[in-house]
Parts: sequence; C-alpha cells; structure tokens
Amino acid sequence: MRHVSEKSILFLLALITIANGFAADEPWNHGDLRVSDNRRFLCHADGEPFFWLGDTGWLLPERLDRDEAAYYLKRTAEDGFNVVQIQVINNIPSFNSYGAMSHPDGWNLSAIDSIPGYGYWDHLDYIVDQARKEGIYIGMVCIWGGLVKAGLMNEEQGEEYGRFLANRYGKHPNIIWIIGGDIQGDVKPEVWEKLATTIRGKDSDHLMTFHPRGRTTSARWFNSRPWLDFNMFQSGHRRYGQRMGNKDYPIPDGTEEDSWMYVDSATNVLPLKPVLDGEPSYEDIPQGLHSPDEPRWGAKDVRRYAYWSVFAGSCGHTYGHNSIMQFVRPGIEGAYFADGDSKPWWRAMDDPGRKQLKHLKNLMLAFPYFERVADSLIVVDNGIRYDRLLATRGNDYLLVYNHSGRQMTLDLSRISGKEKSLWWMNPTNGELHYIGTRPDGIVSLTSPAPAGDDLVVIATDSSSSYLSPSMRFLPEARNSDIPPDLTE
Repeated sequence: MRHVSEKSILFLLALITIANGFAADEPWNHGDLRVSDNRRFLCHADGEPFFWLGDTGWLLPERLDRDEAAYYLKRTAEDGFNVVQIQVINNIPSFNSYGAMSHPDGWNLSAIDSIPGYGYWDHLDYIVDQARKEGIYIGMVCIWGGLVKAGLMNEEQGEEYGRFLANRYGKHPNIIWIIGGDIQGDVKPEVWEKLATTIRGKDSDHLMTFHPRGRTTSARWFNSRPWLDFNMFQSGHRRYGQRMGNKDYPIPDGTEEDSWMYVDSATNVLPLKPVLDGEPSYEDIPQGLHSPDEPRWGAKDVRRYAYWSVFAGSCGHTYGHNSIMQFVRPGIEGAYFADGDSKPWWRAMDDPGRKQLKHLKNLMLAFPYFERVADSLIVVDNGIRYDRLLATRGNDYLLVYNHSGRQMTLDLSRISGKEKSLWWMNPTNGELHYIGTRPDGIVSLTSPAPAGDDLVVIATDSSSSYLSPSMRFLPEARNSDIPPDLTE
C-alpha cells in the first residue's frame, strides 16, 4: 500500500471539514463556554480564554434573507467578532423577510414544523447554523422586554416558550441565552424567572445572562440567581449631562459616559460574576437617541467605551451601529434617524469604529489572560471624564488607555521587573511603536500620538518575551492549525 504521511491525512481532513461547511477552527472544539475559575472571565471547558467581542444584530431574523444573513455573518467574522446579539422576536407575531410568521397559532408552537413552506423558525435555524459555520455565537434575546411589559407573554406562556427554545436550539453549540431585552429586571420579574428557569432546566450547557435597561446592570436584580452565569450592563447612548427629564435616573448626574463605573458596581456584588457592556453608545446614532440635531457618536467614542469597560475588568464588549442593528436599506425607514438611502447596513459595515475593535480583542489575548486585573493605582493623579485613564495589568505587564492624549504619570512598580520596556499602540489600526526602556518606579510620559488622539500604553517587565522592539503589530492571538491556503 502506498504510504500516506500524517501531514497528508491532516490536509485531507481539513479539506473534508471545509467541504462540509464547517469552520476548521470552530471555537466550541475547545468545549462549552463556562465561567473561569477566578469568576471574572469566560473560557472554554479546556481552559482556552474566550474574549467576547459582540456585534448588535437585533433585527437579523426579521430583516435579512438567507443570502444577506450569510453575507453579514461572514463579514462580521472577518472583522473579528465572535458573538452576534439578536432579538428572536420583536413582536407577537413577528414576520421575517419571506413573510413567514413567528406565532401562527399564538403561543402554541408545538406544531410549528408541520406548517408547509419555509417558516419563521426555519429561517432562524438557518441563521444559527450559518453563524456556527463562521465561528460565531448567537446571543439569543428570547423576547424583547417591551413585549413582556405590555403583557404579551405571561408566566405560563414564558414556560411554554422556554421549552420550545431550549428543545430547538439547546442542541446547537453556538448559543448564549439572553433573558430580558432593554428592560429593568423588576418589570414582570416572575415572567423572566419562569423563562430563564425553564430554559435552564432543559439546557445546562450554554451560558445565560440578562440584557437590562440603559444605565443599569443585571447585577441589580439577578446576581444571586443560579441561572445567571455572568452580568450584562447597558451603558447606553447619552452623553455627559443628558438627563433628559428622567425622574428615575439610576446614576449620578454627569456620569452618563463613565462605562467603567458599571464594571465596578457589578464586581462589588457577591457572588462575583463576569460582566460586560452589552449595549454601549452605537456608532452613528444621535447622542441621547431622540433628536436628529444632536451630534452622532463616532469611532473614537466607540473605542473609548470599549477600552474603558474592558480595562476596568469586563470579560468582553459588544459593539453596535445604528444602521446595522436594524438593518436599514433604501425603502426601510430606520428608527433613531438611521438613513437607509445614504447608509444602508452593508455600507455601515465599513465604518471605522466597527473595524477597529478587533485590535482590542487581539491585545487582550496577547498577554496572560486570567491573571489580568483592573488597577487604578497604576495612574498617578488621574483625571475625570475624557481625561480619565483606565489601567489594567497582569503580573509582568500593564496596559493604560488614554482617550484624550494628555500627559501621563504612571507607576511602573505595579508589575515585576527592575526595568520596563514600553510601547504605545494605535487603537485605530493596531500598530505598535516602541518607546524604549524605563527604570522601575514613577514615570511621566508625553503622548507620542498626534495631538488629541487616543492611545494604549503597554509596559512589560523587560525580562519577559511578549514583544520585541521591532514588532509593528501584536502577534496573532490564536494560530490555526489549518494550512494557510485553506483559510481563505
């Protein structure tokens, strides 16, 4: 018999895998997602770190057909995202782009597959499967909160719906359950409890969280619940000082953009659970949402929300875009003054903020992951608002995000080493620039970036081997075993 090398066998297996429509480096090959042993991060069953980089695709099941959904998910994976948050239903009933109805017999979904034709749930099946092929988890917001608030789903119906969802999607490896949906947890809490516990009773393998109202965190209501694996907050879309007549404002005036404070508040609640921002200010949405005359959030704001939150201790971050989250196009009038004629969703996928967050993910995965902690003591004489520096570190590395480009005074003794090597990273493109070495202790740094630009300062124990002065970019966070010519 002709000898076949081990390398040839692996090559053939890779071809077969791709031919069958499976991504060769599917993340769930590392096992189910779980909470890390230190209770601050997410990881796979085999210990592989999982940094959540989510995209907000709320109306994906309703607005996109099969080809469009496949295109969107492929582009999303290429931009480094590994989670897409969707609304399973946005109304009762909901209708998709094929005119298929989600609830043809009300909450009786037992015979849904006996209805002829390509149904609403068939299309959602396709989206989940297509996301799996791209290595993407679907963060499934089961029902939008406003529908429950309006009384359109009660406890009994929530139990029926929870059984249906768990039976249908619990078998898929790329599901993350999201209870709630832009709502306070004390609005119809009995319905949320019933939905969550029903799903959890049938599916103990997938993570579960709660998506709350703006300027709140799920830790406020559900941190002690056994079904809640990690907390989620919504830092929201208001700028500093935009109270907008809200009498029940849950945060102090003038802190609207301080996304880092939600991380602090959630991690101060016991038992400790991971936390992330599930809805920050969207790119290209008016500040405060409700007036077309307000300035729009841009790429630099997107970066600030992400780096502030993650450096404060988040286990990941979700991005959003005004045009993409509702998939506007010519002929579809978007909410919040999204213009489907001038910027349809497929053009919005080229906006800079969306393209730049992969550099944050790569940065987080380039250093020892689970030892990382937030450390405010790195920054001496910190500022407020846009001048606030957020710092995080491991044992022998530290990272500081500077949004305004101001002068910095940093305590390098917070990590090991008598001498420290310093770089700065451009968060718009991931480029590294070597600064040089500094002795241990307090150092003052003038931003080497152009005036007013944001940057990340990286300092390592000079005896470590994470980076070299000649590096222009971070090393790839994870390397695939598939030959390069098979990764296209």
